[in-house]
Amino acid sequence: MQGSKINDNKEVRILFTGDILLSRNVRTEIQSKKTSPWHELQSLFKGYDLVVGNLEGAVGNSDNIPPSVSKSPVFDIKKKHISLLKDAGFNVITIENNHGFDLGNNGRNATIQSLRDINITPVFLDNSPQFFTVKNIVVAIVAINLVPDRNLNKNTLPSIEIKQKLRLAKSLSNMVIVSIHWGSELLDWPNTKQRTAASWLIKNGADLIIGSHPHVIQKPELIEGKPVYFSLGNHLFDQKYPETKTGLIADIRISDNKFQCCGILIHTKKNSFYPEIIEKNSKDYDFKPLPLNDNALKIKDFVIKPVSVNIQNKNMTILEAFNKEKLIWRSHPVSLISIKSARLDGENELLFALESHYSNIDKEIAIRPYVYDIDDYGMVAKWRGSALAWPMLDAVISPDDSNVLCALHRGDSFINPDTHTDNTRVATYRWNGFGFTGIDDEEINGKCRELLEK
Repeated sequence: MQGSKINDNKEVRILFTGDILLSRNVRTEIQSKKTSPWHELQSLFKGYDLVVGNLEGAVGNSDNIPPSVSKSPVFDIKKKHISLLKDAGFNVITIENNHGFDLGNNGRNATIQSLRDINITPVFLDNSPQFFTVKNIVVAIVAINLVPDRNLNKNTLPSIEIKQKLRLAKSLSNMVIVSIHWGSELLDWPNTKQRTAASWLIKNGADLIIGSHPHVIQKPELIEGKPVYFSLGNHLFDQKYPETKTGLIADIRISDNKFQCCGILIHTKKNSFYPEIIEKNSKDYDFKPLPLNDNALKIKDFVIKPVSVNIQNKNMTILEAFNKEKLIWRSHPVSLISIKSARLDGENELLFALESHYSNIDKEIAIRPYVYDIDDYGMVAKWRGSALAWPMLDAVISPDDSNVLCALHRGDSFINPDTHTDNTRVATYRWNGFGFTGIDDEEINGKCRELLEK
């Protein structure tokens, strides 16, 4: 199919840095020197398409610290210092970490808005995946935090929600990168939980994992055949232990339908927290090139590409249809959970999607299945379901039979809803041309249960 080419020999360059602090002693140094912490790295950053950092803390006043369970330190950030990130060359910042809610919801929202005000894309779990199209390559970034914050909140794995985000990222991008906050502070090797989490993330779609939180470098490895940078260590931080003054930058190059990951070593001088390069191509942190995934969503004569948009603080996706690299149409913004092309009737290509919508049936904003046909003018809804027989948690087309839908439902019902129930049930359905009909087949049900619960 023409238009499905994923690389035109133009190299895509991406940098990921370690933890960034803009408060405490770092703020003092900034105010004292009146120079950018990145004045030694700005020339490096300018040569990259995406420069991504992990920001620890929240924009706001430390006098407004909300009550919390733990007594962990609070990293309050002055709004004026957020602009230093833009001046340095950052255009993407992840904030999914144990300090993202240091100043509560108000601080979180202020951080997000401050970044957006200067055209830096904030990435956190709720707005993941974020899609970035660079030189015809679609990169998806998903941000996760496994470290308890001040109120002991964190993400957990396995997770239906994170599995869906990875699946959506995989179906619409050429490369899925997971930014994850995990591990044990000051431990210079990955713990068992990190390895288990890395394996699960890769099995569910991650092509590259970039870790933070330990504040020291943890040597990267191949897990399930994919690069995992367990910890990049500190990038701009005020810790004084010798090991915390050396950090790593992950340097990702995409060309010729392959991606290669390399390492750039940095350190901070005595009596300073500003990073400087000490080794540009450190062989200890390099990986051999790996194939880039051709994961463009293709249906009929079209290649579908995503555009991430924020509408009234809600993450939405616009789908663009290309034919022979020419844009044919753009969809309206959709609260997309997952999407896949399938021959539901065995012949015609259709799109099966899960979207988040409100319904008068259950008075909830919840996952709803949709089936679309595609033509030269856009997406035509052939079927809009509430949630099939019961409230829905997830659904996928069977890899063994494109006519079969495997659905994971909540254990309650529309008649007696209980949104907090932990009970679930798996059901299977077959496309009948007008909707889905339930299937009572023990073998098919067993395969669907294994698919959804793994």
